[in-house]
Amino acid sequence: MAEPLLIVEGLRCGYGEAVVLSDVSFTLGGGESLALLGRNGTGKTTLIDTLVGTTKRHAGSIRLGGRDLHSLPVHQRAAAGIGWVPQERNIFRSLTVHENLTAVARPGAWTPARVYELFPRLAERKQNLGNQLSGGEQQMLAFGRALVLNPRLLLLDEPLEGLAPLIVEELLRAIRRVAREEGLSSILVEQHPHMVLPVTDQTIVLDRGSIAFRSASEPLVIDPRPLDAWLGVAGH
Repeated sequence: MAEPLLIVEGLRCGYGEAVVLSDVSFTLGGGESLALLGRNGTGKTTLIDTLVGTTKRHAGSIRLGGRDLHSLPVHQRAAAGIGWVPQERNIFRSLTVHENLTAVARPGAWTPARVYELFPRLAERKQNLGNQLSGGEQQMLAFGRALVLNPRLLLLDEPLEGLAPLIVEELLRAIRRVAREEGLSSILVEQHPHMVLPVTDQTIVLDRGSIAFRSASEPLVIDPRPLDAWLGVAGH
C-alpha cells in the first residue's frame, strides 16, 4: 500500500503555551477528502492553522508526501504543497480579480483560466477589485487563489459560513468537482455536516481538543445519527 499523502501523529498544539489539541493522529490518502466536524471551540481551526504552520506545536509530527512539515515555516509549507482557504479569505482587496490569481499562480493543472471556468462569476468580474466583490465572490476568489498554487493538499476552513444558499450551492459544486472528480486531497471544516458529508470520503469529529469519532462519510450521509452525540445534528 502506498504511503498516505498526509500523516499526523501525536499532535499537541495551540497558541503560545495554551494547548488546544492533544494527541491528534490521522492519515489522509492521496485523492481523499476529509470532513472535519465539531462544535465551536473544539479545535477545528486550530488543527488547520497547525497544518499551515501558524500555531505552536508542543509535540507530534506532520508529514506530507513523506516530508516532515512540522518544523517548516508557513511559506515553505505552501511551497511543499499546502493550499489554504482561511475564514478571513485573505484576498488582496486592492488588486483586481485577475491580479489576485496571477500574483500567486504556480505552474500546474490549475490556471486562472480554469478558475474562471469553475466560477463564471469571477470571469465576469475579472477587472473588479477585491473590495468590490460580494462576500460570496470573495470566497470564490480565495478558493481560486488556493487552486492556482496547484497544491497537493487543500485546506478549506468553513468556506460556506454566512453565504447565501445560491452561493453555497455553487461552492459545493466546485468542492465536489475539485475533491471528487479532480482528486485533489482536501480537508473541509464545516459546522453543518449535511452539507459536506456528500462531498467527502472520511469524517473526523473533534471534541475537547481530541478526535472523538471517525468514520467513512458515506454511511453518515445515509444515517447521521452517530454524529448526534458530538454535534446534536441527527435529522438535520
